[in-house]
Amino acid sequence: MNPTAKRTKLRDIHRLPFGWNALLHLIAGGFALSCLFPFALAIVISFTDENTLALNGYSIFPEKWSMFAYDYIFRTGDQLLHSYLVTLSVTAIGTLLTVALTALYAYALSRKAFKYRKGFTFLAFFTMLFGGGLVPSYIIVAQMLHLKDTIWALILPMALNAFNIVILRTFFQTMIPDAIVESGKIDGAGEYKILFRLVLPLALPGLATIALFSTLGFWNDWFNALLYIDSNRMVPLQAMLMRIESSMQFIIQNSSILNSGESREMLASLPQETSRMAMVVLATGPIVLAYPFFQRYFVEGLTIGAVKD
Repeated sequence: MNPTAKRTKLRDIHRLPFGWNALLHLIAGGFALSCLFPFALAIVISFTDENTLALNGYSIFPEKWSMFAYDYIFRTGDQLLHSYLVTLSVTAIGTLLTVALTALYAYALSRKAFKYRKGFTFLAFFTMLFGGGLVPSYIIVAQMLHLKDTIWALILPMALNAFNIVILRTFFQTMIPDAIVESGKIDGAGEYKILFRLVLPLALPGLATIALFSTLGFWNDWFNALLYIDSNRMVPLQAMLMRIESSMQFIIQNSSILNSGESREMLASLPQETSRMAMVVLATGPIVLAYPFFQRYFVEGLTIGAVKD
């Protein structure tokens, strides 16, 4: 071994031996597989025959496969596709609106020159501790703003979150040097130009973190649909799947009252367990595909933005 290579090896104190490196990779790989296994099992169960599942229980390699659970769900016809489109629209519009509003609010709070930043910080923080309640919220959204049975009833109640504001404000304070803002002011740029030309390009990890939180929130939301949506044309995916589950439970509970052979046959034909897993796959599958687009920014934005100054 030449002297240069030997000195390089001695300086590399963080290099692990092959055995330890392989062991740590196996541990990390095993942990990753343990996280993926429940979702993979849910996919397998959704394609399992209901009678086989009742006889043999859960298995990663079922004896008989079946598409009946998905066929049962897709019997809703165009409603499932329409609900998917509603959820996609709500998620896309809501995420863009949330990121824009949060960035504007957080940037103002991060600037020490803003005269009223303490007051607006208190207003945001106060909402994390106290809320107006369900009834006042319903009155404002449904009666004062007249948003019932509109897409905005699914977007505006979740468009601004105090937790996201605090994270992004701290990110601006810790990661955006004051010298950058001052240089923009020296060049004659206004606050909006400084924000969009100088600050936001450097804040992509923080913005991606907020976007991921918002995307998950809008995609998984069903409670606002339960409150404000009556029309079938505006029912999002999660609410529609809940209605299918509720209808199935209603049939199961009331079929025990009827002792006719027809009711028993109808009960036996229902894909009770497999349809639940199929709903899990339909509800979580698309949103899982969105995570890789945010992964490179997510950890950095979350850890840096969470540092309290």
